[in-house]
Amino acid sequence: MSRVAIVGAGFIGRAWSIVFARAGFDVQIWDPFPEAVAGSRDFIAARLPELREAGLISAAPEEILARLHPCATLEAALEGVVHVQENGPERVDAKRALFERMDAIAPKQVVLASSTSGIPASAFTEGLRGRQRCLVAHPVNPPYLVPVVELCPAPWTSDEVVATTRALMVQAGMVPATVKREVAGFVLNRLQVALVAEAFRLVADGVVSPEDIDATVKHGLGLRWSFMGPFETIDLNAPGGVADYCARYGGLYDTVQAEMTPLALTPELVAEVDSARRSALPMQDHAARLAWRDKRLMALLAHKKAQAE
Repeated sequence: MSRVAIVGAGFIGRAWSIVFARAGFDVQIWDPFPEAVAGSRDFIAARLPELREAGLISAAPEEILARLHPCATLEAALEGVVHVQENGPERVDAKRALFERMDAIAPKQVVLASSTSGIPASAFTEGLRGRQRCLVAHPVNPPYLVPVVELCPAPWTSDEVVATTRALMVQAGMVPATVKREVAGFVLNRLQVALVAEAFRLVADGVVSPEDIDATVKHGLGLRWSFMGPFETIDLNAPGGVADYCARYGGLYDTVQAEMTPLALTPELVAEVDSARRSALPMQDHAARLAWRDKRLMALLAHKKAQAE
């Protein structure tokens, strides 16, 4: 296996380290704050037994930990790697400065990828000499449990770099989805925004409670969406497939979409939904519920891996 560099050892950087190390890569980790690198190893060491218990890793935790290599400098982290996964602050100025440094240090064949959740690569790579080797590789939190990764090139990113990154992500056990052009929020966030915005609208209009919105997705849409996408879902929901579905329900789509005008997240609306969530989950229980979520994701991922497509 090849070496990869993790630049930024916060939560996403730590999660990426698990992804690559469990797949057999040597992982060189650097952060401007040395304590973050040390903390990442402790975090990973705590997660690996859980993943082993869920059947999501085959190697012994200590074997995977041995593939992690803390680095004192950015230069050391980028030495001998084929791919860099950047996980710095979500600010254009910070990413531009970091990518300028990495572009100057890394050999020209090394791919420079950012984990940014919404900043297009063009915003921080335009002035780089090696801008053609830069792109966004946006994971879902946490990527060691949710395997999709969005590959979003800048207008000047080479097709070869996109193909190389896609192949590397598959090698790492991820499921890459290529975004053909830059768009705000990429794809996953846009889909999520569409659903969440309509959820807020239904609450604001007094149609349904926040609790029942969550129940509808958790026990309805979410069951299908855990193993099918929206197009496959509608394809199977009509005897004649997608064309038949649209013929049957196209009018309903037109009616509903006409009502989907932009809705402001007013303080009052946010407070209403937040109050419902705090009644269901007091903040003192938030961390425990987060751990519960990860356990459920582990179980679901293990189940999906055991099923035939």
